[in-house]
Amino acid sequence: MVTRAVSASGHEGVLSAINTRYHRPALAVFAFIVIAHWAEHVVQAIQIWVLGWPVPKARGLLGEPFPWLIKSEWLHYGYAVLMLIGLIMLRPGFTGRSRTWWNIALGIQVWHHFEHLLLLIQASTHSYLAHRAVPTSILQLFFPRVELHLVYNGLVTVPMVVAMLLHRRPSARERADMKCSCAEPTRRQAPAEA
Repeated sequence: MVTRAVSASGHEGVLSAINTRYHRPALAVFAFIVIAHWAEHVVQAIQIWVLGWPVPKARGLLGEPFPWLIKSEWLHYGYAVLMLIGLIMLRPGFTGRSRTWWNIALGIQVWHHFEHLLLLIQASTHSYLAHRAVPTSILQLFFPRVELHLVYNGLVTVPMVVAMLLHRRPSARERADMKCSCAEPTRRQAPAEA
């Protein structure tokens, strides 16, 4: 009984800290992870559409030195889980309009995670959707994988960026509800020049 109370309290303490005094640095780390992932997709897109490489040879940044890594469904699934965890853990720090946009990003990521889980299960069982030769997500039945994942990542990133911008510039009511110091100072609160 005591062990449960202690670990529950410790868990709440970490979430509370992440969404109060450490919200801004936690968002910065999360943004860095998102940007690094985007870099992978952008490099892969350049390799395909600018350099004319065939899709199997276009492996992004990490795939060049570690070709086996980019072919691993575990890597893609791991990133989808990391994004889902980040969106869930950072959610309590958002209020008002920013919370709405963060929730939209979270909802889209839930679907994106499901698609990656489906791909991972297929890769693990070697039983592929619609009798395809490779693991295939539901929407991949209609759209090529590279383009689809660019769209998925865009659909998650855009509302996330909107949420972060609104979070930095909250309305007076949203500012009153905030428990973190992410908001830009108002003009009256701006530090005086020396």
